Formats: sequence, C-alpha cells, structure tokens
Amino acid sequence: MNSEKETFQSENYISKSLFYRFSQFVGFMLGARFFVAALLTFALYVSTFFLFNQDETFRNFVFDFKVHGIIFCTVLTILAGGIINQFYDLEKDHIVKPFRTRIQSFIKQKYFLYAYLVLSVISLGVAWMISHNVFFFFLVYQFFMWFYSHKLSRILILNNLTFVSLTLYPFFGMMVYYETFSRKIILMAVFLFLILLCIDIVKDTLTRSVDKAFGYTTIPNYFKTKNTKAILISLLLITMAVSMKIITKTGVAGFMAYYFAGGLFVMIICIYLLLNSSRRSNFFTINILRFWVFVGIIAMLLNGIESKL
Repeated sequence: MNSEKETFQSENYISKSLFYRFSQFVGFMLGARFFVAALLTFALYVSTFFLFNQDETFRNFVFDFKVHGIIFCTVLTILAGGIINQFYDLEKDHIVKPFRTRIQSFIKQKYFLYAYLVLSVISLGVAWMISHNVFFFFLVYQFFMWFYSHKLSRILILNNLTFVSLTLYPFFGMMVYYETFSRKIILMAVFLFLILLCIDIVKDTLTRSVDKAFGYTTIPNYFKTKNTKAILISLLLITMAVSMKIITKTGVAGFMAYYFAGGLFVMIICIYLLLNSSRRSNFFTINILRFWVFVGIIAMLLNGIESKL
C-alpha cells in the first residue's frame, strides 16, 4: 500500500515538474515574442531573396553567410526587444493580456533580463564579426528598441511611428545592403508602413482605457473616437492611393498585382468596419489587416518562385 502511494506521489511530482518546465518554456517564448520573430524572419528571407536580391542565384544566396549572419542578428535583436518591451509593459499586460502574463509568471523577471542581455551581446558580437558597419546598424537598432520600451511608447504619435519604423528597420537594412532603391520597392515600403501604422493605431483603440490608466498617451486617448476614426480612414485611403500607384506605375505583375488589387477591396471593408465604431468591428479590422500583411508575404513568395522558374 505504501509502495503504491509513494509511486503515485512520485508520478504526481514528475508530472507537476514537467508542467512547470513546459510553462516556463512557453512563458519565455511568449515573453520574447518568438512567434512574431519567426514571422518576421520568414518575411525577411522572402523579401531579401525575391525583392532586394534580384541578380544572385539561389545557390549563391544559400552560401552567402554574411546575409544569414545579418538575419540571425536581426532575430536575436527582435527577441531581445520583445523581452525588454514586456518588462516595461508588465503592469499593463496584466490587464490587457492576463493569460500571457500568467504563463510568464512561471519565470522570474530577472531571468528575462538575463536573457535580454545574452541575446543582445550575442547579436552585437556576431554583427562585429561581420563588419563594423553591421555592428553599428544593430547597435542603433537595439538602442531604439530599448528607448521605445522605456520612453517613446508613452509619447503621442511618436509611439506609433517608432514602433512601425522599428518593425521595418531590418528590411531597410537589407535594402541598403543590396542597394536596391527602385521606385517599386519604395512604394511597397510606404504601403506596408501605412498598413502597420493602421494596425498599431487600431490596437491602441482596443486598449484605450488601460493605456490611459498607465500613462500611455495614444491617438485614441488624445483625439477621442471620432477623430481617431477620421485619422484611420484617411490612412486607409492613402494606402489605397499608394496601392493604385504600385499597380499602374511600377509594372508589378503576377501574384503581387493580384495582391495590391485585392488590397483595395480589403481597405474598403476595413473602412466600412471602422465606420461602425464598435470594439468588435475594431477587432475584426486589426485581424483583417494582420492577415493581409501575411497574405502579402505569401504573394511575394509565390510571385518570386514564378519569376525564378
């Protein structure tokens, strides 16, 4: 009898221990925003090979370790940025993202900070080995990642502009690396910038009361509902104009042409949803725009494969 009881207690202890370790792992993944980093990495590889790097063969690209090193540094920096951001937003996230913060509570905050330092140092170390210019590029990137989390995320308009700029910063780096400054790529960058800006502002409408309570001065809090709606609709109309410019003036073809043409209808749907001014419609809007960004990555991939064949 005692033997069976001890066996049961031992199995119960092991299962609890495994659950705790698994919760720690999931908590770290969520804290570092691993899934966001994975999506950005995928987007970076697709855009680098099929958009910026138009002359190099696939074989040469695979063995271009400098490019892989830059993307590796980017991934580590994004992971580090996610950790430091959740460190500063911890109190706010307790209300906005209770499930995620509950999972993250299995790991002490000091270990997140240790991970942030390790990831940052490794990223800068690899960047230094690639070149001094790459090191400086990532030093600037990491500084503004920290400065955004520490200060800029609470400042009106700067919070949105900085967040979107930091998201696009690695793509700008690849564009400079390959010296690809065509009209088409610049217009595509503007298109993506506007969509990401809309996503960030809509996200702020969903957390308006919490942002106000914790001292985050956002567009929805400062300009109120009616003016925020007008700003978002104006941005979507500008996005539609840029999309039409890409279709008619840059010679874009294939899946990307269908993507930008379809984007016109997506923007109209989002404008219709925003006119309703409900939390539910805002929730649908942000997810439609996020999905459309992902569709753009897939369209670029398919368009690139088609052009390489």
